[in-house]
Amino acid sequence: MSAVSRHDKPTGRFRRLLDRLSSTQEELHADELQQDAQASGCTPIGECHDREIVKVTGTLRTVTLRPRAGVPALEAELFDGSAAVDVVWLGRRSIVGIEPGRKIVVSGRMSMSHGRRLLFNPKYELRPLGQE
Repeated sequence: MSAVSRHDKPTGRFRRLLDRLSSTQEELHADELQQDAQASGCTPIGECHDREIVKVTGTLRTVTLRPRAGVPALEAELFDGSAAVDVVWLGRRSIVGIEPGRKIVVSGRMSMSHGRRLLFNPKYELRPLGQE
């Protein structure tokens, strides 16, 4: 008997219900975030490449203040279900509304550093509260 991947399974209503019941909370959240990204016309983070201008959306996992070269920098990890990107606002100690668990849309030029995706000083749009 061969192994069947999750994407090869039949898509009937009963099968989808069984998949939801057998999935972890993290898998369900990742699926929901990927659907949100598709619906909003954003690029999945996992498909973004170095030096590409992108528009991505997801949920902020962490927000920290970490100085870079003596300059304050607010850093946040944005996750969309496919991958994560570090979003960095240089010269900022805080931004109202930028907090863990908040959904946000950001756009800017993607860069790579030590194998991690980075967006410096992106344009951002906070998603309304209650849509989380």
